[in-house]
Amino acid sequence: MLEQVGSLIGSPWIYAVVALSILLDVFLPVLPSGVLVITVATAAAAGSATDVPDILALTLCAATASVLGDLVAYRLAWRGGARLDRAISRSRRLTSAQERLGAALARGGGALVVLARFAPAGRSVVSLGAGAAHRRARDFLPWSALAGLTWAAYSVALGWFGAHWLGASWLATAVSVGALFGAGAGAAYVMQREPRASEAS
Repeated sequence: MLEQVGSLIGSPWIYAVVALSILLDVFLPVLPSGVLVITVATAAAAGSATDVPDILALTLCAATASVLGDLVAYRLAWRGGARLDRAISRSRRLTSAQERLGAALARGGGALVVLARFAPAGRSVVSLGAGAAHRRARDFLPWSALAGLTWAAYSVALGWFGAHWLGASWLATAVSVGALFGAGAGAAYVMQREPRASEAS
């Protein structure tokens, strides 16, 4: 299958599939967009000396799709009105995330936005929470762009280096995906500890 994916590198179709997957996973976090990005990066690294333009194009494609997905979710939540506010208020997790995001953006920091991009469903919670709370786009979108670029570069680098160190094999893909999930688990842990630390201080 890696050979088949590799044959599609350079074709606009593979980038369209990657972009669509990343765009949609803000609403459907079960979509394996990170796995797809790593698989495509692994296949690209298995190509030839021309893999560098493919890697750069893949990184740009993934980062752009990530930011566009965040923007769509943000705008939909902004216009969601009272119904969305009631839905968020019924979830302690969403309410807590919304409050932490608001505090982080008010302090001029958006590390939470970047961390959430790696955590399971964190991107959805943060993008929808920012829109529902009517946070200013100029406070949220630059951090969303940084989060998307960081996540895309990390995912692509995992696939590329995995292929060069372990060969273009399913083992390389599995190790790279494990590293991506590890980063997600670490981000989720840090996000859960942050409110406890602030309560203790």
